[in-house]
Amino acid sequence: MTTDLRRDVRVLQAYALVTTLALLVLGVSAFRSSRDATRFQEITVERINVVDTNGTIRLVLSNRARYPGVIIKGKEYPYARGQAGLLFFNEEGTEDGGISYGATHRDSAYEASGELMFDQYGQDQTVGLEYQDQNGRRTAGLHVWDRPDGMPIDRMLDSMAAIRRMPDGPTRTRAMQALQALTGATRLFAGKTPDRAATVVLADPRGRSRLRLVVDSAGSPRIDFLDSAGRVTTSLPGVATDAQR
Repeated sequence: MTTDLRRDVRVLQAYALVTTLALLVLGVSAFRSSRDATRFQEITVERINVVDTNGTIRLVLSNRARYPGVIIKGKEYPYARGQAGLLFFNEEGTEDGGISYGATHRDSAYEASGELMFDQYGQDQTVGLEYQDQNGRRTAGLHVWDRPDGMPIDRMLDSMAAIRRMPDGPTRTRAMQALQALTGATRLFAGKTPDRAATVVLADPRGRSRLRLVVDSAGSPRIDFLDSAGRVTTSLPGVATDAQR
């Protein structure tokens, strides 16, 4: 074999090697591209989990049957929600709010609901939009809750599970009532009540209504001031209460 021929063979071998490597790189790139960005015209699923690159759950879209319980820092606590919806999670893998909706119909009765909630850090929901409908008795509006700082939601759930394992009786009832007193209170409601009144209610830290602005179903406005027992002490524009007559 002549020197020129040997050189030509080496050139062809190098060309074949480079071409093979280039095709391999292109093939791997195309595979990774198709794997990372798959396109569907339509998809039918029962549940979708969105996770960070480290596997931390960040979002769940689920039907009713596969809806998760309460997930706190990646640990799931049993909790029957009874609806389909969408759940948000923060970077710690803790539920941070969500959207739920549903309706049930039995004989001539029905119930329907929908809500958008956002949770306080380490606690339950602190602000939300909610709609409830029971056979035409409808409530819809904005809620603001005051949640405790000293009782994280995971400790509260553990305590609740322990109380539920207690035998029925006064001790169990008192323990559950004491725990529920630590869950916080509704401080504000602004919306529509079942009697078709547009209402704003402001409550004290224990959840007791103290100021109520109302435009009733007939269009009549009033402002009610209430004491800690829920009794109206003053009503504007000067309508006398039963206690004042």
